[in-house]
Amino acid sequence: MNGISNPMNGTDEESNGIPALLLSEEDNVVTLLSPAERGDEVRILSGGGTLAAADSIPLYHKMALRFISRGETVLKYGVAIGRARQDIPAGAWVHLHNLESFLDEKSSFLDLHTGVDTGRRYE
Repeated sequence: MNGISNPMNGTDEESNGIPALLLSEEDNVVTLLSPAERGDEVRILSGGGTLAAADSIPLYHKMALRFISRGETVLKYGVAIGRARQDIPAGAWVHLHNLESFLDEKSSFLDLHTGVDTGRRYE
């Protein structure tokens, strides 16, 4: 099972939760449209259902829709964007600390919070 609970059936509670966008049915990550704190319910707008955030996740960042195994390809927009550096649980923040980018080799050396290139020496 993918960890996503069934969507609510037509109640006002449907509008609760952190909204997230599933861009392709093939994707194994969603993009958060508001920041989430650990334990927040994330509501998948385009795919239906909800999933609890396993981490605090910044605005517009990725969250794993399901368990992603180390070495597995991460899909966003229906496109392979990288490979998991480690096992990533459902609901976890997917970012530089656990994703090796296919899009930009340099991104593997960027500081998680500041974006500073840690692979370059400044003297």
